[in-house]
Amino acid sequence: MAKGVKAAVIGGVFAVMVGGAGYGAYNIMSALDGGGATGAGGEPAPARSGPPSAEEVEETTTEFFAAWEKGQAARAASYTNNDAAAEPLLTAYGEDAHITGVKITPGAAKGGAVPFTVKAKVSYDGKSKPLTYKSSLTVVRGLTTGRPLVDWQPDVIHPRLKKNDTLVTGKAASPPIEAVDRDGTVLTKEKYPSLGPILDTLRDRYGDKAGGEGGVELAIRHADESPDTSLLTLAKGRPGKLETTLSARVQAAAESAVKQHPESSVVAVKPSTGEVLAVANHREDAFNAAFEGRVAPGSTMKIITAAMLIDNGVTSMNGPAPCPPTATWQSQTFENLTGLQPDESANATLANAFMRSCNTAFIKLIDERPLTDASLTAEAEERFGLRGDDWKTGITSFDGSVPAAGGPDRAAGAIGQGQVQMNPLNMASVTATAITGRFRQPYLVPPELDDRQLATAQGLRSSTAAQLKQMMRLTATSPQGTAVRVMAGLSGDIGAKTGSAEVDGKATSDSWFTGFRNDVAAAAMSEQGGHGGDAAGPIVAAVLRASG
Repeated sequence: MAKGVKAAVIGGVFAVMVGGAGYGAYNIMSALDGGGATGAGGEPAPARSGPPSAEEVEETTTEFFAAWEKGQAARAASYTNNDAAAEPLLTAYGEDAHITGVKITPGAAKGGAVPFTVKAKVSYDGKSKPLTYKSSLTVVRGLTTGRPLVDWQPDVIHPRLKKNDTLVTGKAASPPIEAVDRDGTVLTKEKYPSLGPILDTLRDRYGDKAGGEGGVELAIRHADESPDTSLLTLAKGRPGKLETTLSARVQAAAESAVKQHPESSVVAVKPSTGEVLAVANHREDAFNAAFEGRVAPGSTMKIITAAMLIDNGVTSMNGPAPCPPTATWQSQTFENLTGLQPDESANATLANAFMRSCNTAFIKLIDERPLTDASLTAEAEERFGLRGDDWKTGITSFDGSVPAAGGPDRAAGAIGQGQVQMNPLNMASVTATAITGRFRQPYLVPPELDDRQLATAQGLRSSTAAQLKQMMRLTATSPQGTAVRVMAGLSGDIGAKTGSAEVDGKATSDSWFTGFRNDVAAAAMSEQGGHGGDAAGPIVAAVLRASG
């Protein structure tokens, strides 16, 4: 939306009285004097208490809706419990969003909650379109006045509004785009819901580079300066074609897979190029946790830890790595997952510890020379390109963080806990680096479009990469491997690593899983909880299965 359009902001918590006292001023004074009612002796009558009655709910909503319909912003705001915040948005509704002819139809109240339907018209520069949507409000008792008042929230005015957002109508700031996948298939938010916020970001960043022309729209102007959210198109612009690296087939599989598990995210990349093939989230909010999440990755981190052990000569795939029942590091005791049998025999190799996901084996080894508190950080940054802030994927991303840590956090970091933070994009890239030996920064939009310089890293020695890939193969195919059940039935060259991450305040662990099939690597996490194979595993397997 044109940034010059006047935008009113929600969220103020004070008001100024000047000149005569309007409705907003009356509301403030009413609050101060208890609503203005007096008792028999002239004293202020006691404020009512308790939930509003059905009659009060009906009267309050009737008055609020009537004022809103007439465009009387100050009067409508006076029927809320925060008129200072409500009035600017109600004003913008008519003046900046150019919404007129408002007709509000309330539904059946349930206590103080009242659903309603809004029908109106949006007009701008000789163009107009009908607007219809549903919302709801709640009538509460005023804390100081005892009056029944609409509990003010921005989403009363429109269900997609958040704090400090506003509504504007005008010429779009960014021309529309027609995003297409690697084979030319058009990508829409209707068919691929997870791409909705991503397509908005791509339009904001690349609309002017894709050759399109802006139209006229009603949109939400977000306070956090994220791309405007289009609500209604009055006049279509001419979309410019934007080529992405996505695969419509893999994206469809990713969308379907995450729907099976709440609070889940997945990313798939092409290891030979770094191209992102799919990104999907199943969340209640619009946060792109697949790219921007910052959470502990659990035992999927053992890919990097194993690389560190090999690169520093501590052990090798077939070298010793005893798996005792417990391991103590600087007074903190670590255990394995319930049911994992300890193994301190000659067969206790790094490969065995990796495919069975033995925590204690890795913790026992990080005390070996020449390892230091900074060794895991160096491996992550220099070999795997995980520096936190220099990837240029085409949209916002968090690029992993493995800070140098001493004390118990050094041990915890080795098994993907402590201060380590990752997301599925990071772990898909880690898997891609592990199986190819080369770090190729993931990207969603070709860098040639805007001359982005992609991040670089040293990558792995060929011998290290070969050992990591083989250990991931064993994890997915050996009877003892923790990923064998999930990866069963997948053809081709396959490998995987499972993980579960403990989160403070949660009774269950986050589920993590990363794997590869031929030239596709994918990683997923689910807050639904459980072991890696319980929730995240099936998501990754479904994506790899669709990769062909």
